Amino acid sequence: MPATDHLVIFDTTLRDGEQSPGATMNKAEKLRIAKALEKLRVDVIEAGFAIASQGDFEAVKAIAESIKDSTICSLARALDKDIDRAAEAIRPAQRGRIHTFIATSPIHMKHKLQMQPDEVIEQAVRSVKRARSHVDDVEFSCEDAGRSELDFLCRIIEAAIDAGASTINIPDTVGYAIPEQFGETIRQLLNRIPNADKAIFSVHCHNDLGLAVSNSLAAVSQGARQVECTINGLGERAGNAALEEIVMAVRTRQDLFHIDTRIDAQHIVPASRLVSTITGFPVQPNKAIVGANAFAHESGIHQDGVLKHRETYEIMRAQDVGWHTNSLVLGKHSGRNAFRTRLLELGIQFETETELNEAFTRFKALADLKHEIFDEDLQAIATDTRQKEEDGRYGLVCMQVCSETGVVPKANLTLSVDGKEHKVEAEGSGPVDATFKAIESLVDSGCNLQLYSVNNITSGTDAQGEVTVRLERGGRIVNGVGADTDIIIASAKAYIEALNLISKGGIRQHPQVADV
Repeated sequence: MPATDHLVIFDTTLRDGEQSPGATMNKAEKLRIAKALEKLRVDVIEAGFAIASQGDFEAVKAIAESIKDSTICSLARALDKDIDRAAEAIRPAQRGRIHTFIATSPIHMKHKLQMQPDEVIEQAVRSVKRARSHVDDVEFSCEDAGRSELDFLCRIIEAAIDAGASTINIPDTVGYAIPEQFGETIRQLLNRIPNADKAIFSVHCHNDLGLAVSNSLAAVSQGARQVECTINGLGERAGNAALEEIVMAVRTRQDLFHIDTRIDAQHIVPASRLVSTITGFPVQPNKAIVGANAFAHESGIHQDGVLKHRETYEIMRAQDVGWHTNSLVLGKHSGRNAFRTRLLELGIQFETETELNEAFTRFKALADLKHEIFDEDLQAIATDTRQKEEDGRYGLVCMQVCSETGVVPKANLTLSVDGKEHKVEAEGSGPVDATFKAIESLVDSGCNLQLYSVNNITSGTDAQGEVTVRLERGGRIVNGVGADTDIIIASAKAYIEALNLISKGGIRQHPQVADV
């Protein structure tokens, strides 16, 4: 293996994570997450798939211009136009990488690519060489390696390394692998490929069988020195290997892995919350490392043990991953400069003074409602402000909702549609149902409500509630997020944001589709 003193963390939250249904992010949101990943000290940030859309291209380019301490990567199919577009997007980066891939499993080569194995190898070599003509750092992936034949993997990887690939990725694209078998695959590839010592071997595991982290760790134990993962395990279908779990497993079990990452783990929980807020994918309470219950103890025996000696029932310290480190930093008497400074520390920067003023006004209003303002509240304020500043067909002007025992709930709303105000009202089985029906009585969107989720942003009865609404129309899925100390208002905001997203139309091209 090439000399490496640490396990490389390749974060693909902004690319594979964004392929979760409804998780599409705009450029500003991607940049916020990229800055959080940089603060985490992620080695490589896969910022997107540059050719998928103009928006993806601009987001990758903006991240390449802004991030200095991480390598910026763009995905590209093994096609000249993809590779050239990726190269253009990452050109401003201090350190750039092109990640090109082609399918290698018999089922993919036959039914998707409709190519013979030798043709696939030729195209892989040609693509790696073209990528190397743009950058020195080229990664090559064998798509669906988990179902590929070992002999063929050896052939194509050897050829890709000879062509100039310095990182070789073995993805379990469909989450088919089992840890013992996947680890053995990595071991055999490293032993059988003559030039394996000239590349870092990487893994990218999906969680269809709940084994993404286990498979990744099995690969690391057999010599893989890069893991591709996402914050909160976000990703297509059941998701990807979770960055926080990979990092803390390796760090906690140094007796087995004898290698560590460069990740600054104290920023894990803030990054998790940021990704959850932006994408509208809440973190389950029992999620390892970043879930609300991750360091909570209900059992009296456990509580007693922890009080006597923490290590009896805790293998990590909560503060080491960012829990309980977000102290109160601002209040109702804080000024604009203190507000701006704290936002910058959180990686939040508004493009215009108008946006900053709007956010500050929201902060002051929130400070009048709740005594303690936490970083999570500031993240929600920033997200809410940007949603309001973006052009959208629909907006909430004001609302009144009546919910009384023995009386059918009723919602009265004033909505703006294309700049014109309309008054609507409706009854429902509850205040939220009445609110949504009132909105639909005007917009008649034709959407199906797939998810309605409520989470508290911080603790306490005065906490802001964060609502996620998932809508589907014509096969397109979007997530809308709204936050407010009034959960009904938060629900209306979330529904309206989802309507604005779905009204914009446009579907990103999936990076694993055959070329047309």
